[in-house]
Amino acid sequence: MPDVHALLSASSSKQWLHCPPSVRLQEGFPNESSVYAAEGTFAHEICEYKIRKYLHERVRRPQSEEFDTEEIENITDVYYEFVVGVIEQMKQNGCEPLVLVEERVDYSHIAPSGFGTADMLIVGKDEKGRGLLHIIDFKAGQGVFVDADHNSQMMLYALGGLHAYGYIYPIETVRMTIVQPRLDNLSTFECTRQELEAWGEEIKPIAKMAYEGKGEQKPGEWCRFCRAKPVCKACAEEALSLCREDFLDLDGGAFEEGTRARASPDEENDLTAPYNADTDTPVFKQPGLIPLTELSTILPTLNRISSWIEAVFAFVSSEAINHGVPIPGYKVVEGRSKRVFTDTKAVVDTAVANGYTDLYKQQLISLTEFEKLMGKKRFNELLGSYVAKPPGKLTLVPEDDPREPVDLSNTPDQEFAVLPGEE
Repeated sequence: MPDVHALLSASSSKQWLHCPPSVRLQEGFPNESSVYAAEGTFAHEICEYKIRKYLHERVRRPQSEEFDTEEIENITDVYYEFVVGVIEQMKQNGCEPLVLVEERVDYSHIAPSGFGTADMLIVGKDEKGRGLLHIIDFKAGQGVFVDADHNSQMMLYALGGLHAYGYIYPIETVRMTIVQPRLDNLSTFECTRQELEAWGEEIKPIAKMAYEGKGEQKPGEWCRFCRAKPVCKACAEEALSLCREDFLDLDGGAFEEGTRARASPDEENDLTAPYNADTDTPVFKQPGLIPLTELSTILPTLNRISSWIEAVFAFVSSEAINHGVPIPGYKVVEGRSKRVFTDTKAVVDTAVANGYTDLYKQQLISLTEFEKLMGKKRFNELLGSYVAKPPGKLTLVPEDDPREPVDLSNTPDQEFAVLPGEE
């Protein structure tokens, strides 16, 4: 996979389309990788390997002692099966599709010096026989649900694909799919060629501003991966403003020093006003507590403030730990460490030589290893009835999340209700 990234990269397009100056503001900050990014890179390499092998190319499987796990094998299989399904469907639609793996696409006619690498670019025909460009992007993460609907990263890849192959193939329809197995997310967005090209023309002025470092700083959820976020004035002002608005008026709240002294004995204020219980709410509301209906309105605020706080602390910690910058009032210390063997072979040899032989635990091979051992068809015949996929962990997400809501009608009271005839 290519390591070079454009200034106006497709992956960060949501950020620079909403906050054009952010591209130049974060130029002086190192693009530090994380273990999650490293795992994602390896997963993409496995995806590429599996597709190229399907295409009968001579390839060598990528290796990683840390990331080559059963889970990575499973999620990359999901991507592989979807891509192969798209290719085979196009063949059934009456064409031999053009299949491009990890294809570098150029969209500099829209965004200055813009280019990126699409995981999969397939040109062929759809079910109605129309010329189709299908862009497929694999997401290994499980922290952020990625929707394909008007996804700017995918749309820029598609514009690059049209620019390169739209003169050769009669492309009428553009289809973009996100494959995110860890969140059971298979999201597809489709538009006409004309709609996509019109969108490209609309964003041209914004892309030009971003490239030149102009425009207004605008904080939002697109700040998540901005390297300048910890020291961004707009983010700091927004976070502090949100705190004041949603929690306590820091400029003149009910608990400001001197409030009681200024208020007359007969004047009603936040501290002396009588409390009228709201018995209509499902949960009884006590004085001084925020009702659930109000808490729900500030959940987006909490996420934004929390994200900013984490970014600030991570930035300051990195400056102190990695660059030796003194932070007034703080110090760098060692955390708790875990004991490890320095030479596993020597440990085993020494233990065996002294009569200790019970050194290993036996463990059943994994489900995926069984499937590879037997083949999928034989595996399903013999062991399919013993396989179950338990429901995922419940989590609270915004209402516009495309996943189906869980039916929670079976409340704890209903779960433990007395069954008929058992009273």
